[in-house]
Amino acid sequence: MRVRRGLSLGLLGIALVLLVAPWARAQQPQAPVREITKLAGEVYRFRNNNHYSVFAVTPAGVITTDPIDAAAARWLKGEITTRFNQPIRYVVYSHDHADHISGGEVFADTALVVAHAHAKAAIIGEKRLTAVPGVTFSDALTIELGGTVVELTYVGKNHSDNSIVMRFPRERLLFAVDFIPVNSYAFRDFPDAYMPDWIESLRRVEAMDFDVLVPGHGPLGTKANVIMFREYLQDLRDEVQRYAREGKSLDEIKRLVTLPKYAAWNPKDWFPLNVEGMYRLVQANRRGN
Repeated sequence: MRVRRGLSLGLLGIALVLLVAPWARAQQPQAPVREITKLAGEVYRFRNNNHYSVFAVTPAGVITTDPIDAAAARWLKGEITTRFNQPIRYVVYSHDHADHISGGEVFADTALVVAHAHAKAAIIGEKRLTAVPGVTFSDALTIELGGTVVELTYVGKNHSDNSIVMRFPRERLLFAVDFIPVNSYAFRDFPDAYMPDWIESLRRVEAMDFDVLVPGHGPLGTKANVIMFREYLQDLRDEVQRYAREGKSLDEIKRLVTLPKYAAWNPKDWFPLNVEGMYRLVQANRRGN
């Protein structure tokens, strides 16, 4: 009996190891996916998992954009030093949201931090874990360093009240974060969003001169993607508003609004959240009977 009992406990232990081992492996933190790719001229795109920023290398130093987080910023700073042997002179925040601009202090030893004035107010007020901008602007600001020009423009409220676009005129690139996704639905239920201002901000981007759209998430695009996303927001707003005026409930509207023109977009589970968020925004700006 003792032998059998020992054998049973041994087998049980092996079984527990076999069961626990895959779980333990699954709990191991995954190394972030980080890479640098050249876009045009001396402008590069930096990837940290599903977040992206851009930077330009000049003979007088580097202009970089969203640090993303402190660990990503340290990695990027090290890579820029190793590959280009240039100091970072400017870091430009696209807007105030923490998932894009955390870690700015990593660059602050050599760089001026630039952002929209509303972004600075939000960064201070929300106690974002990043460097506070030392240079702010309201409408537009041009940075020129070592022969490279970056035009910063505030196009109005959209995904925040302080999002800016960054245009590299010589390379014909436009960096815009979160408010112009490429073949993708808007983020969840439109948190921190302004409508119809968002639609008007996209019209202003459409009037700008560029070839390649560089978003803060996902694949590269073109001006056609700006137009399509603006049309999506208009179509979504019109449909949701129409059903709201008919007295439909939110649950009914989520079933009725389908917009098949955009059915190939992802993530699929964001579309009903987009409907829900648009309903909230529409209802906030109308007075029903």
